[in-house]
Amino acid sequence: MSSCAARVARRRGTGPRPDYPLLHDPIPTNGPPMQMRKIPVTIVTGFLGSGKTTLLRHILQHAGGRRIVVIVNEFGELGIDGEILKGCGVGCDEAGREVDGRLYELANGCLCCTVQEEFYPVMEQLVERRAHIDHVLIETSGLALPKPLVQAFNWPSIKNGFTVDAVLTVVDAPATARGQFAENPTAVDAQRRADPNLDHESPLHELFADQLSSADLVIVNKTDLLDDAALAAVEATIRDEVPPQVKLVRARRGELDLATLLGLNAASEETIHLRHDHHGSADDADHHHDEFDSVVVEARVSSREAALGALGALVEAHAIYRVKGFAALPGVPMRLVVQGVGRRFDSYFDRRWRDGEAPASRFVLIGEDLDAAALQRAFDAALAAHGRAA
Repeated sequence: MSSCAARVARRRGTGPRPDYPLLHDPIPTNGPPMQMRKIPVTIVTGFLGSGKTTLLRHILQHAGGRRIVVIVNEFGELGIDGEILKGCGVGCDEAGREVDGRLYELANGCLCCTVQEEFYPVMEQLVERRAHIDHVLIETSGLALPKPLVQAFNWPSIKNGFTVDAVLTVVDAPATARGQFAENPTAVDAQRRADPNLDHESPLHELFADQLSSADLVIVNKTDLLDDAALAAVEATIRDEVPPQVKLVRARRGELDLATLLGLNAASEETIHLRHDHHGSADDADHHHDEFDSVVVEARVSSREAALGALGALVEAHAIYRVKGFAALPGVPMRLVVQGVGRRFDSYFDRRWRDGEAPASRFVLIGEDLDAAALQRAFDAALAAHGRAA
């Protein structure tokens, strides 16, 4: 069964049960009585590779007991973004220990283009659980237009239960300094063409401007990679696109105090119609989508350096724009997360391998004209050259 078919089967109740609660699970009854209050929702937007998932992981790791629901767009065969978030847990404590929470993956493409198909039913279900939810985080795909999503919070059945606490736009500072807006514009273009549900085909500069114009807070990320002069130039570029009241904050790996990120009380849905964008009705756009590949390679690796070196060799030799996955290292009880955009790679240990979980190294490669068998052979050869484990 394909990953997409499995998700459909799960929604219909005919497929294998995932390890996180489903929307039709019974509503908990061992909590305070339901109050007629609006749940604050934080929308996180930004281009592919800007650091959205890293920011969400930081929020969850410092949730301080908040009961947080996370809605993410799944991308890639293994749903790596969802796996990273599940590894942290939804509402984990300061030490990263997991507590009960909920993660909902909206697999059907860009949120701004599928709000009625998947987003709306999820929000209806969350309204019924609102006595047991403190906050909702939504991570959009890198191609999402924030404005239509924020406008959806004016629908009566959603408006009565939720308010948009803030739209956080994450900006890749080094990419913006180069005038690219994304670390790998080719990867963003490939992501665009991979999504058959995407009903806008905006130039990158327009999409960048629209994500900024909808922001209540702009997070200028990866600031450690630029000097002060370059950062000032990036912030000037951003200032040209955002309303004057919007605050800019600098961050390294999305590490900011939660008081800066949550509790902004912007009620963005009430003023979003005043924000400029480059799109009228996205429904009127015509679109063409080409083929795009997402394949998985697996192998035993001897070290972090070997894994990163072998993956880097694949990126150099093939049209691979995005890498996401996990590595199991010999004698190391922790799982290594690996993420790459273009030639830039990042890796970190996120949690211990769980009891009954077979440690394995598995990576999703996203790009064009990818041959799974050929890439597996190339990966094996590259690992051998970098000291593959026997």
